[in-house]
Amino acid sequence: MKRKGVKFERDLIHALWNEGFAAVRVAGSGSSSYPSPDVIASNGKTTLAIEAKVREKLPLYISGEKLRELVMFSNLFGAKPVIALKLKKAKWRFFEIDMLEKTENGYKISDKIFPLGKELGEILDKFFQERL
Repeated sequence: MKRKGVKFERDLIHALWNEGFAAVRVAGSGSSSYPSPDVIASNGKTTLAIEAKVREKLPLYISGEKLRELVMFSNLFGAKPVIALKLKKAKWRFFEIDMLEKTENGYKISDKIFPLGKELGEILDKFFQERL
């Protein structure tokens, strides 16, 4: 599963570069004693700290600790913390922290929340998609 995650992180990096953002995978993310996201991207105006997840189906659960670390890193780095989620046969969707559903032990993205996720251009502040 880790190899599949790396492939999707690389795909995300290519998409970010295509949108005019410099983007890199963070070596050792998830295995360092310091908090670090999977991907960091910036165009000099907007900087994102991205935790990238790939799933076959929903819901996606994220521990409270993992989210706190992402927010802490983002605050220190001057980045916006974002969860990027790629579902099988679906485009990447991007979720700001306040979009996540609170659970007993952390947070989740459910079938109810997934359609509200932002598209790449939206999270990069290139356009706004009105949701009904």
